[in-house]
Amino acid sequence: MDLSKEEFDFRFKETLELIITQMAENPDVQVDKFYHMTYFLENLAFFSPVIFDLLQKTKP
Repeated sequence: MDLSKEEFDFRFKETLELIITQMAENPDVQVDKFYHMTYFLENLAFFSPVIFDLLQKTKP
């Protein structure tokens, strides 16, 4: 499946948002660890263009 850069960015951020939502709804996740992981995932969202380019380069 070929995705455009914009579609990849949208889906990547949507997936990160879903992960954060699932962590927030899970009572077993500790609050301090939740905030650290959320910070990490939000920062990871800024690197979606770089991740897209890396995936495109490794594509046969």
